[in-house]
Amino acid sequence: MTEDLSPAERYAAARKRAAEQATALADFREMYDFGLDPFQIEACQALETGKGVLVAAPTGSGKTIVGEFAVHLALQQGKKCFYTTPIKALSNQKYADLAKRYGADKVGLLTGDNSVNADAPVVVMTTEVLRNMLYAGSQTLLGLGYVVMDEVHYLSDRFRGAVWEEVIIHLPESVTLVSLSATVSNAEEFGDWLDTVRGDTEVIVSEHRPVPLFQHVLAGRRMYDLFEEGEGRKKAVNPDLTRMARMEASRSYNPRDRRKGKMVREADRERERRQRSRIWTPGRPEVIERLDSEGLLPAITFIFSRAACEAAVQQCLYAGLRLNDDEARARVREIVEERTAAIPDEDLHVLGYFEWLEGLERGIAAHHAGMLPTFKEVVEELFVRGLVKAVFATETLALGINMPARSVVLEKLVKWNGEQHADITPGEYTQLTGRAGRRGIDVEGHAVVLWQRAFSPEHLAGLAGTRTYPLRSSFKPSYNMAVNLVEQFGRHRSRELLETSFAQFQADKSVVGISRQVQRNEEGLEGYKASMTCHLGDFEEYARLRRDLKDRETELAKQGASQRRAAAAAALEKLKPGDVIHVPSGKFAGLALVLDPGIPAGRSNGHRGFEQHDGPRPLVLTAERQVKRLASIDFPVPVEALERMRIPKSFNARSPQSRRDLASALRTKAGHIVPDRHRKGRAAAADDREITRLRAELRAHPCHGCDEREDHARWAERYYRLRRDTQQLERRIEGRTNTIARTFDRIVALLTEMDYLRGDEVTQNGKRLARLYGELDLLASECLRDGVWEGLSPAELTACVSALVFEARAADDALAPKLPSGKAKAALGEMVRIWGRLDALEEEFKISQTEGVGQREPDLGFAWAAHQWASGKGLDEVLREADMPAGDFVRWCKQVIDVLGQIAAAAPSVSGAGDGDTVAKNARKAVDALRRGVVAYSSVG
Repeated sequence: MTEDLSPAERYAAARKRAAEQATALADFREMYDFGLDPFQIEACQALETGKGVLVAAPTGSGKTIVGEFAVHLALQQGKKCFYTTPIKALSNQKYADLAKRYGADKVGLLTGDNSVNADAPVVVMTTEVLRNMLYAGSQTLLGLGYVVMDEVHYLSDRFRGAVWEEVIIHLPESVTLVSLSATVSNAEEFGDWLDTVRGDTEVIVSEHRPVPLFQHVLAGRRMYDLFEEGEGRKKAVNPDLTRMARMEASRSYNPRDRRKGKMVREADRERERRQRSRIWTPGRPEVIERLDSEGLLPAITFIFSRAACEAAVQQCLYAGLRLNDDEARARVREIVEERTAAIPDEDLHVLGYFEWLEGLERGIAAHHAGMLPTFKEVVEELFVRGLVKAVFATETLALGINMPARSVVLEKLVKWNGEQHADITPGEYTQLTGRAGRRGIDVEGHAVVLWQRAFSPEHLAGLAGTRTYPLRSSFKPSYNMAVNLVEQFGRHRSRELLETSFAQFQADKSVVGISRQVQRNEEGLEGYKASMTCHLGDFEEYARLRRDLKDRETELAKQGASQRRAAAAAALEKLKPGDVIHVPSGKFAGLALVLDPGIPAGRSNGHRGFEQHDGPRPLVLTAERQVKRLASIDFPVPVEALERMRIPKSFNARSPQSRRDLASALRTKAGHIVPDRHRKGRAAAADDREITRLRAELRAHPCHGCDEREDHARWAERYYRLRRDTQQLERRIEGRTNTIARTFDRIVALLTEMDYLRGDEVTQNGKRLARLYGELDLLASECLRDGVWEGLSPAELTACVSALVFEARAADDALAPKLPSGKAKAALGEMVRIWGRLDALEEEFKISQTEGVGQREPDLGFAWAAHQWASGKGLDEVLREADMPAGDFVRWCKQVIDVLGQIAAAAPSVSGAGDGDTVAKNARKAVDALRRGVVAYSSVG
């Protein structure tokens, strides 16, 4: 090749090679036994020239190489590098990787649980730790040259995403930022914002998967390719799948079907049976066996349910599946026993250790957030080593940890999102299937979707062929953020800083299109105004009278409905336990027995804007044996007691037998009673003076006699409708401009009212709040200020603090949580009262939880379990009473430990006590009491 070049070209190529060999990148490339991809080289070269980089590439493509090059540059230049990750598991994994490459003396780790060599030149940490450092002005930041933000697309996370933006905005200008993201469809937009706030930033987007991914559908005994083989970018869906889906959709076998008056013939039924025998959803053991026979293991099967993951492992064990030979089984047992040696023997049985080990020895495991962290880490290690070949996991595995497989299986394309069953998005599908194909091991990866009823190959092809995963900011100011910003920068500069957020950047860009629409609407309004002109008079005035009349009639109708609801609510407030009522409407209409009259009028669970109630929500037993809490919508008219019944003290709402007996007594007692029908009163509009006046003015108006009146009126209606739409668009523009700053202003106003801020001065109260990070930061600060936790024992304090972090996975409004007695119960009650006061203040200052700002109601559901564990009770007893998986229990305990640490740091500034029985001292004792057994065990350090 070089022979074809001219002497000048050969000289230029030689100079280029010499220049490349003199770079840091050349040294870095020698550390790896494989060549770098073009996107990795491009990103590393940009970094070496001093630019920041945003790398958006598919899962498994090797974008972390760019982050490791930043580490290499920092060490070479004598600077520090912080490598941030969204989850502790990923931090632990990255720490182990970097310590192995650069030596444990040069690499540190900082998470909520661990602190290892924190002064090292390279420190791996969770993003929250870096945010807290920035606000505290930590000395550790001195000499910082590079920050790597791995999985930066977490910025979209509605609970934690704001932390990423806070870090990006507040990092010193001298720090070079390396942002690593999954493939997002608006990487250029995100890059433009980084350019604005961080200076020169190179955006490198790679759609290329280093290991090609093949899509399949498993139906019955056969695995079908999703796409037809062929040339060209546009892939056609496999016609066999389309034909099967069409056949299943048209098939409606029913022995009672009639064709031309005759019963379906036996031959037709036989053909139906033969067709059905070809298509079914294979069972989980069957799927694993099929993948094994095709050489497609190891595989991760994504099931969107923890319980189903555990059930899948049991099904495979019962089916006799064995994926490991004797040598692998022995190696598994050796690794497991070594990794779990720190777990007390008495806890192993409680944790289901032996059943878990049996699955691992056979090469099968579950992986989900409900598992003990130790168990999850063991599963990850064994899977990477090839000793576990089939993992059943929830989607949390797709986010973060490096655990690639040859194949990924999706049982369904629908998952529960916390509110409803919804289709997974193309972004989620890409994230999940991104695990398929191990670089350097597999030639190709495989994504397998199981055939389900009403399966649509076209829908799956749309998911597989779309790369839409837009990055949307979830940034919202918080109380803690406000006091920290004001302390560092003052109010005016803080406001300007918040205006530079990605959230405001996106909002401002969206305003451009709306402004154009407003201009078009205004042109349309001029045309409509001309078309409704009447030769007899001012038709705009006449149209306004018509609209005023219509609005008044609508207003009176609403008032009538409101009065009916108020009457119904007043009637509900009179109900008592034992009242027999007739529920007038709704799913549970009919005879019912009141078990509990319900919560008082107002908000439920503190979620303003989510669930408003006009009155109590009675808990009832229906005649059909169901125990349900009803809402005001079930009572459109007032209801009154038809009868009274005694509710046995032994009645248990969870016992089917108990419900059956009481429902039977209810039917016997009141089944014959026919409720009175509610009669409607006279309409308010008939006697309204304003309506009478408007009708008289209409009839007297000159335009009322126009022959083309209704034609003009239609144009007038269009005019008013377009004007209303235009006004809404103008409000949207107003609402999106300076939104973040306006929210900040409202937060500052509330904090000023509560003496946390005085202008640009942060008070002692504010300095305490600045140390408290978390969703309920202001509530925690108020509890310290009011001395709510003074005099509590460490276990009692633990119970109270648990209410600041815990959130139940599913609301259970039928049963109140079990609480510790004595001082802890009184303190928890006081915390709820303080929250009520804050909630009213937030409403007054227009701070809304629906916008992601404000204090949710403290959840007392973990108080008993936290109190028992801190009191020294055994794991078996605590988990049994808490009815909670071990992994959840450990996770909540660690979050409580984190907040207790913050309280220990913040409390002395309010208590003013010496070394006596202070909140700070008891918070530290509570941390020690919690950090034992399974909660204390850590894989690092």
